[in-house]
Amino acid sequence: MTINGWVQILVFCALVAAIVSPLGWYMTRVFAGEKTFLSPLLRPVESGLYKLAGIDEREEQHWLTYALAMLAFNLTGFLVLYGLQRFQAALPYNPMEMANVAPDLSFNTAVSFVTNTNWQNYGGESTMSYLVQMVGLTVQNFLSAATGIALAIALVRGFSRASAKGIGNFWADMTRAVLYVLLPLCIVLAVVYVARGVPQTLGASVDVTTLEGGKQTIAVGPVASQLAIKMLGTNGGGFFNANSAHPFENPDALVNLIQMISIFAIGAGLTNVFGRMVGDQRQGWAILGAMAFLFLAGVSVAYWAEAGGNPLVHALGVEGGNMEGKEVRFGTAMSALFAVVTTAASCGAVNAMLSSFMPLGGMIPLINMELGEIVIGGVGAGLYGMLLFVIVTMFVAGLMVGRTPEYLGKKIEAKEVKMAILAILSLPVVMLGFTAIAVVTPTALSSIGNPGPHGFAEVLYAYVSGAANNGSAFGSLSGNTPWYNLTLGAAMLIGRFFVIIPAMAIAGSMAAKKRLPVSAGTFPTHGGLFIGLLVGVILIVGGLTFFPALALGPIVEHLSVIAGQSFAAGG
Repeated sequence: MTINGWVQILVFCALVAAIVSPLGWYMTRVFAGEKTFLSPLLRPVESGLYKLAGIDEREEQHWLTYALAMLAFNLTGFLVLYGLQRFQAALPYNPMEMANVAPDLSFNTAVSFVTNTNWQNYGGESTMSYLVQMVGLTVQNFLSAATGIALAIALVRGFSRASAKGIGNFWADMTRAVLYVLLPLCIVLAVVYVARGVPQTLGASVDVTTLEGGKQTIAVGPVASQLAIKMLGTNGGGFFNANSAHPFENPDALVNLIQMISIFAIGAGLTNVFGRMVGDQRQGWAILGAMAFLFLAGVSVAYWAEAGGNPLVHALGVEGGNMEGKEVRFGTAMSALFAVVTTAASCGAVNAMLSSFMPLGGMIPLINMELGEIVIGGVGAGLYGMLLFVIVTMFVAGLMVGRTPEYLGKKIEAKEVKMAILAILSLPVVMLGFTAIAVVTPTALSSIGNPGPHGFAEVLYAYVSGAANNGSAFGSLSGNTPWYNLTLGAAMLIGRFFVIIPAMAIAGSMAAKKRLPVSAGTFPTHGGLFIGLLVGVILIVGGLTFFPALALGPIVEHLSVIAGQSFAAGG
């Protein structure tokens, strides 16, 4: 590790912290329906959309109505994206004459982008037409991100309201998330990316002659527009197969920094929205503090592991950090930071080959996702995922003092605790269950690229990434098979909606409760004790659930490397 590396990491953290409050203030006004500096331009568009769709933005929805509207909207998006892929050969804006996408891969990709996972079992530049990239994938990047934001706002309303029947209007929340938050920021980001050298064109791929006299086809396309939302919306699906390691998607260190800030911006800002909406910004800062602690711990381990390098390579007389699978222009510090940022949020973008990380370096992205990606997390998903752990934490605190748990003046009763546990446990059931089946199924085993514990980690990482709606991959697993396309698609659906539905039930239940006055026995939820207890509950739940699987993968691989043992392919 170097001072320069840590300075870069701390500068990133400082920049993210600086935008939390202003972005939180802006989003709070947006979702309260208040006037913003963009209202003169966007309010007529918003009103026109409501009129066209027959929506009354002031109509409050019961939590079940809100959830059903969300499900219907996402089902429609899935069907449209699936159809675009299946018929892309007959559709326009296909200059490279891409063939129709296979049914199982179309299913996987449609589920992936609708659930904000963006797992890619294909190479974008060699599989998808420009129309599918723009009208299908990019549009779903906006809509899946807006869905997450809307759901987070609905849950926050549950905590902020008292004796209320409704938790907002899904259609209004969705529209405002896209119009006022995602679209304006993406326009600015896309212009910046184009200025830094990211392509934005509908022209066909370019054939060139290399300096050696060879022929090469360079893929281009509408990259900047998709890049902007893939980062801001924590989507992660790259236009190119190499994702953010590709120089057209990530041309320099400045763009790399902007992308990482984009990934964290809305997720961090929503914690401030939470504090403002419940009437105490300290509550939001406390949640962000717990997230920040877990994030910095993860970065420290990942950077230490990658900077320390491989003992097996050192034994050959080659010193230095582990640069295998990394871009020289980013180095170990920014590669480790990028990996932790994208897995702390539900963003599957990568600027390095995660399969080539040291075992403990690759374990941190795994842990981030296994915890439910609540360390900042996906846009919206991180906040409502963390609030589920807050409910469990307050239940534990109540048991410790023999008192009915409360949070923000609301009693937390059996219903809320059961719903929170159901949502939290749905992820490990899918992650570990599908992994256990895959590692004893010949069809699934044939896709593993490496033997030994690393091969087990490949499979575990795939299902953890899918269920956590992240979408990143170790990169050494051949996932484009009917088995993985279908099972990973199922994992994505369960990981998204089996968390969302209980969260919405909690929102409705909490909104209907009366607010209790603060008393001497009320546990303060804005200080260090609360942050420590919250972090402790998260780590205990995660450790008890996933340590055995981690021990079979990255931990035993790390111990093997220290002992001088490697697992040769075919061995």
